Amino acid sequence: MSQSSALGSKPVGKLLVGQAVPASIGFLVMSIYGIVDTIFVGKWVGSLAIAAITVVIPISFLISSIGMAIGIGGASVISRSLGSDNKPKALLAFGNQIALTISLAVIIMILGFCFQAPILKLFGGRGDILAPASVYFRGILLGIPFLAWAMMSNNVMRALGAPKMAMFVLLVPAVLNIILDPIFIVAFDWGLAGAAWATAFSYVASAGFAVWFFFFSGRSELRITPVQLILKWSMVREIFSIGIVTLARQGTISLLAIVLNNSLFTYGGELAVSVYGIINRMMMLVNFPVIGITQGFIPIAGYNYGAKQWSRVRAVIRLAIRYGTGIASLLCIGILIFAHLLANIFTNDAALMDASPMAIRIAFMATPFITLQLISSAYFQAIGKPIPALLLTLTKQGFFLIPLILILPGFWGLNGIWIAFPIADTLSAVFCYYFLIREANRTLQVADQ
Repeated sequence: MSQSSALGSKPVGKLLVGQAVPASIGFLVMSIYGIVDTIFVGKWVGSLAIAAITVVIPISFLISSIGMAIGIGGASVISRSLGSDNKPKALLAFGNQIALTISLAVIIMILGFCFQAPILKLFGGRGDILAPASVYFRGILLGIPFLAWAMMSNNVMRALGAPKMAMFVLLVPAVLNIILDPIFIVAFDWGLAGAAWATAFSYVASAGFAVWFFFFSGRSELRITPVQLILKWSMVREIFSIGIVTLARQGTISLLAIVLNNSLFTYGGELAVSVYGIINRMMMLVNFPVIGITQGFIPIAGYNYGAKQWSRVRAVIRLAIRYGTGIASLLCIGILIFAHLLANIFTNDAALMDASPMAIRIAFMATPFITLQLISSAYFQAIGKPIPALLLTLTKQGFFLIPLILILPGFWGLNGIWIAFPIADTLSAVFCYYFLIREANRTLQVADQ
């Protein structure tokens, strides 16, 4: 039995745990290294360094999301192709993924260097934030093609039923970054540039591990030939028809960053941007188990949908929502109780420590609802329906959060920005869950008949 065929035969609960736990561990360690990164620059460089990272991170994720989009789009094709016993199509998808990821990531990296200053200013790199943001951005850009390759590979590994290998793609850079941060930032006294170089080197290591898995380990069932690297328009279109959801999500998140960072600067100056930097890092930590469950859910749902095993599709939907909501609720309670302690971990700046706890509590109030948003969008991605997946992906940031950030500060100032987060989480959860239930009931019930 191949690793991928197990997705259609093993108990769904065991599969979801087996897929989600490695993914969650990978995202957890990535979150930890992001937090460690912020702690080191906050403690040894200053609060402006936190603001600089807050400006640069959404830009780097937007650029690298090309690899993630190609990875998710191609992984959906691979899962459904393997589920329907069409391995040649799976091989073509993987070959086209490789060609697309490498070529596009390099082009975008070059454009990033050419238009560095206007990009940073657009994303909120204003006032005293611009200079340190420029330092951090230059180092990060060099690692972007490697990150794009790693993110693409991560999704393909899960589609092949190799979640532990996918976990290591995330673990390798996270662990290396945690090791390099104190060396480059503190021991070598490279400051914010050291944080950037540590991150860039970690991306290179992650990409190297993915190359080893696919081409040298003997563990991948995808054996491509050079002809499969030649782009085929029909395959490129299919990959991007699903992957566009991820690009749209990251594009919307980047638009959110533009609106949010500039609004924060307007209503609270550099200090408010730094407060959000802490909140953003904590969101990564709180969201990691739900994102892991979502990533584990996609290949299981996609494979079984392709294999027409409808009862297994229904079962994995129910389990993913149940597990994700329960874990997110526990983490939410912890954040609300220990907000002050958590804020103090990141900085020695008294003003920043005073401003952060209340903002953290407000922003995280509706955290238990995030599972409904993520699983709903992921279901449509898994079954190859890009339009509803795209619309649900845009719901929180695009339909609710960005408008609320533009409107509420007019009434409540800076607090209006923090209040926008739980309102957007609640509204988008209701919206997404409605469409998930309607589609699942309609499609799966009709299929059973």
